[in-house]
Amino acid sequence: MFLKIHHFPGSADVVAVCDRELLNTTITHDKITVTVHDSFYGTIPASEEEVQAALKTAGNINIMGERAVNVAISLNLVTRSECIMIGKVPHAQIYRI
Repeated sequence: MFLKIHHFPGSADVVAVCDRELLNTTITHDKITVTVHDSFYGTIPASEEEVQAALKTAGNINIMGERAVNVAISLNLVTRSECIMIGKVPHAQIYRI
C-alpha cells in the first residue's frame, strides 16, 4: 500500500491510502472516472502496521483498494456496505467530527 499524510495547519490531517497496484491508474465505472495520483496517495510504500497507526489518529481518511479498505474495516472505521465501488475497486472517505 501507499500512504501519504496531508498536513493542514488549523485543521485535521488527511490520510490517503491506496493499494500498490492502483497507484497512477485510472478507474472508470459508468460516468465515474477516478485517477489514483501519486501526488495524493504518495510514492513511499507503507506496511499494514504503518497504515493502521495513521488511520487510528486521522481526522479525515481517503482509502482506495481492497487491502486499504480491509485495514479500515479491521479497525471498525468503516463497513463494507459504507464503501462505494468504482468498477471492482472499493473506495471510502471517512470524516471524524
